[in-house]
Amino acid sequence: MATVPQPARLLDDSFLKFLPAPLREPRRAWLAILIGAAMTIAGSLALAVASKAIAPNLPTPAFPIKGPLALFLLVVFAPVLETLIMAGFLTLFLRFLPPASAILLSAAGWGIAHSLEALGWGLVIWWPFLIFSTLFVVWRQRGFWAGVGVAAATHALQNLGPGLKVAFG
Repeated sequence: MATVPQPARLLDDSFLKFLPAPLREPRRAWLAILIGAAMTIAGSLALAVASKAIAPNLPTPAFPIKGPLALFLLVVFAPVLETLIMAGFLTLFLRFLPPASAILLSAAGWGIAHSLEALGWGLVIWWPFLIFSTLFVVWRQRGFWAGVGVAAATHALQNLGPGLKVAFG
């Protein structure tokens, strides 16, 4: 009987080794999601403050939709859709690149994509997508949908505060 390889902690030999172990090993999804969400929120807030201090007139995104629909779009729809798109690109990138390079390319691509909407948004969003991409790559060892689920749940928590502000603020 063949043994099934156990999922491994990834990225110990890359520049991403600074990330906490629960983000680099597919062991406890709830812990990875909570730590990932805390890191994305803290990082994006720090980047938002820094970008406003350096370039206070950078455009930021406008969300014309308000109320429950806005909350649904920002906290459920966008995280699931963007995670599926991210997963597709990462799956392709991983055919040609080591995991850390694929993750960095994904985060940079999402930063650029969001910059097309509003430059200030792109400068802030690359960090959360570095975490989302890391979580997808790590949890993909447990299966494609495990990677999608952990990354999308983390993304949804990241979007919850801004989603509430846009919807009801």
